[in-house]
Amino acid sequence: MEQGTKYSVIVVCLNAGQRLCDTIKSILGQSYRNFEVIIKDGGSTDGSVEALSSVYRDSRLRVHRHKDSGIYDAMNQAVKLAAGDYFLFLNAGDSFYDTQVLARITDEINSHRADIFYGNLYHKALDTIIYAAPEINDFTCYRNVPCHQTCFYHRALFEERGYLPEYTVRADYEHFLWCYYKKKARIVHVPEVVASYEGGGYSETAENKKRSARQHREIVVRYMGKRKADYYRFVMLLTLAPLRSVIAGSPRLAGMYNGVKTALYKNKKTKDHRDKEVFR
Repeated sequence: MEQGTKYSVIVVCLNAGQRLCDTIKSILGQSYRNFEVIIKDGGSTDGSVEALSSVYRDSRLRVHRHKDSGIYDAMNQAVKLAAGDYFLFLNAGDSFYDTQVLARITDEINSHRADIFYGNLYHKALDTIIYAAPEINDFTCYRNVPCHQTCFYHRALFEERGYLPEYTVRADYEHFLWCYYKKKARIVHVPEVVASYEGGGYSETAENKKRSARQHREIVVRYMGKRKADYYRFVMLLTLAPLRSVIAGSPRLAGMYNGVKTALYKNKKTKDHRDKEVFR
């Protein structure tokens, strides 16, 4: 049996059809083998879980079928069953970017002490890589934290408390800020693409985008205070954030936009490194 870091890959689903099999195939195809898969099913009636069980007979697959009040309640139920050192949440329809993701993340874990490791995301619908900010700070937390599909959380961050289901769209965002501000989590960026995101998820409907904005405001005021939250909102408006969001969501322009953003991240990282050299 392979020794070292063990991962719990958590997949929540409800009538996911073939998308569930595609996700599990991606996970089982990893070259690094020390992981388990917790499949939390909310009561599917489409036969997807039965089909999965007939195709994959792997002892690392664990299916938990139980009613839940929503995606975050489902994730919390799954966490209680997980035995890994680090947790990763993939939605049905998402997948690992390639077969070496867990191997590369394990190398980073062996090289750094951290509570959260996060990487970049490939957006299938836009056919582009979305590069995460290489540093987590106040502005990163206000603007956009890494997607949960790219974050490996140490299990200790879920032992005290899980997601708050009352944040129906933003519970993963709230939990990340709780980890950063309250638990002072050590967070490391891994310059690798971790996951392929299907797109068009629960949080991307028009109604949930409105809920997301309201919940975002409540969460940032909770962790940053109203004064700082207002300041960053002003900065976002000043830098044309609404327009940039439209560009980033366009299949025709997203690749160009993310290329420019990546170049800016790299330049900032180089400048920060030079500054450290000067003042060393």
